[in-house]
Amino acid sequence: MRFGTFYWTTCLVACLACFPASRTVHGEPLYRVTDLGDLPGGDNRSYASAISNSGFVVGFSSVATGSHAFLWSSSGGMQDLGELPGGDVFSSAAGVNDAGDAVGGSYSAVGQRAVLWSAGSMQDLGQLPGSSGSNVALSINNLGQVVGYSGQRAFLWTSGAGMQSLGDLTGGQGFSEAVAINDAGQVAGYAASEEGFHAFLWTSAGGMQDLGDLPGGENFSQALDLSAHGHVVGYSHGETGYLPFLWTPETGMQSLGDLSDGIGYSVAWGVNALGQVVGISDGTSGSRPFLWTSAEGMLNLNDLLDESGEGWQIFFANDINDHGQIAVYGLSPDGSPRGALLTPVPEPSTFVLAAVGLCGVWFVARRRARHAYPAAR
Repeated sequence: MRFGTFYWTTCLVACLACFPASRTVHGEPLYRVTDLGDLPGGDNRSYASAISNSGFVVGFSSVATGSHAFLWSSSGGMQDLGELPGGDVFSSAAGVNDAGDAVGGSYSAVGQRAVLWSAGSMQDLGQLPGSSGSNVALSINNLGQVVGYSGQRAFLWTSGAGMQSLGDLTGGQGFSEAVAINDAGQVAGYAASEEGFHAFLWTSAGGMQDLGDLPGGENFSQALDLSAHGHVVGYSHGETGYLPFLWTPETGMQSLGDLSDGIGYSVAWGVNALGQVVGISDGTSGSRPFLWTSAEGMLNLNDLLDESGEGWQIFFANDINDHGQIAVYGLSPDGSPRGALLTPVPEPSTFVLAAVGLCGVWFVARRRARHAYPAAR
């Protein structure tokens, strides 16, 4: 057999071998579903709120006496994080870092408190001076910095300085809420402004920056997450209702649109360093989870599940890490409301590119060998 014929035949066979017989290139399932389970003693309910880049997932689950915050890992399963003593039996985790340190809220004898779970213990983070009402922590970065709200003010907490207010937008009315912090110390949230409630990006050097809102709406926007690059997502009132947005320093605030059959209420809940965005888009058939990318636009995650997703109905996509894993909430095949983890599975095109790449390397090496030793044929 001539080398050229042998080469291309081998490549064709290798490429075809990369396609499972039951799958096609288009419409390939993209995500594997993992049921996170629930805590013992409850009624089979759990909710996944956030995921770290290391794969920790947090949220809350029913227990015999109420609901408790949980920390889940692939190696350890679901761990009960407990609650502060003296209050109603409720705690919830809203954020987690790569070390598995979680933050959230727990009721106590003096009301709802912002808490940090770390190294097997729970810490009450206190409250801002003069504040009253609920205190909740919503996000923690890998430096251990925590953000949330105390009463009606956004806070930043550090182990050295404790809790400090992040201030106000120009013309605001003393209301703000911090929802996310990245490892650069940038904070996203929303606050009262002269025009209405607006999303903000806070830095220690510049304070609060008003991110504005989508055109044609009623002067409302709310940030819900930010990436390692300082890109912010959330939702804003626009011409056709409430729409998810992506804000970057280069482009400002842009609408991400709606899924088909939308009814004008969609929210972006999470964004990762790759620019992938997840959230919910309400339609006439109910809430649908979406994945948005600049290349594909908005896709319904229920259409992107592999065979492990049979019988699942996902409603909310709440967070996405830099590996593309997504924390979601929906109904399991037995009808139980459950938190779940979606993990990307390789597409056939990935294998094809790898096979073609290997063939290309082989072909180049073969040509170099023939040129180096022309007599060896």
